Amino acid sequence: MQHQKEISVTCGKIYSKMFKYGYPYTSLDHSVGVALIVWNFTADKKQTLAGLFHDIASPVFKHTVDIFNGDADKQESTEEKTSDIIKNSEDIMTLLERDGIKLEEINDYYIYSIADNDTPRLSADRLEYSLSNALFVNELCDIEEIKRFYENIYVGVNEDKELELCFDDEDIADKFVELTSRLSILYRDDKTRFSMGLLSDILKWLVKNKLITIDDLYELSDDEVVEIINKSRLKNVFGKWANMKDVKVSKNMPDDYYWVRSRAKIRYIDPLVNDSRISSLSENARKNIANNFNYDMENYVYSDSIKLKKLEK
Repeated sequence: MQHQKEISVTCGKIYSKMFKYGYPYTSLDHSVGVALIVWNFTADKKQTLAGLFHDIASPVFKHTVDIFNGDADKQESTEEKTSDIIKNSEDIMTLLERDGIKLEEINDYYIYSIADNDTPRLSADRLEYSLSNALFVNELCDIEEIKRFYENIYVGVNEDKELELCFDDEDIADKFVELTSRLSILYRDDKTRFSMGLLSDILKWLVKNKLITIDDLYELSDDEVVEIINKSRLKNVFGKWANMKDVKVSKNMPDDYYWVRSRAKIRYIDPLVNDSRISSLSENARKNIANNFNYDMENYVYSDSIKLKKLEK
């Protein structure tokens, strides 16, 4: 778990001047936040531990490695290592045995609907990364707004008779959808897709040239990998990206420049307000969700400061 404090939730983007981030929020911060939310609403130790451990397998540059693995749409590929990492930790397994908790009771937080559930439902995981990204990372709102969201939530029952985090007030739920729709576009805008694509290809180049191994992606810190990059032939490529202010887009494939053209996971939340989804109650919520889905990801995104051939060898 301590390794997660060396992994930024920004998926490596924190190293580029294209992005203006506030507090340096880590994967450990997120994991502890999820655990605290689960505990607040359930007071159940197993569910809380499942929330705490859900990202224990997060690698260097976080979801960038999902792109490395060919999983840009779901961004779940690294979760397969969760059980092995927990099982191979003598300290964690000793504590679980002390408390009479089995591995299979805490290694998959999806079995607890408050911790995680299907999109677009509200879970502790989605709530935490939404509020923390809005407050700390992207600075879209202040602590008083966060409190209004959090204090309006309670545990209800959804259409499938499952427990789900729900809002009590329609206006607050509406504002939450507006906020999370803005965040969803930031998670996959042109600058983000370009950056994560480039970092993924840099990682592939490092592995191909035996400067790091696949295992290193799960054992090294973000800073340690950046140090390796800066000692490699791709130092100048990384440096140009780090000092970049923006990217360019084109309908046509750029001939000589490094480009990215990819889809990305669309994160959206359509929370319950008591017994109804907010999208069935609010035109504003429907509009925000539609705008989120309609964000154009079909263009080629490139920079004329990075030559394509630099990453081909």
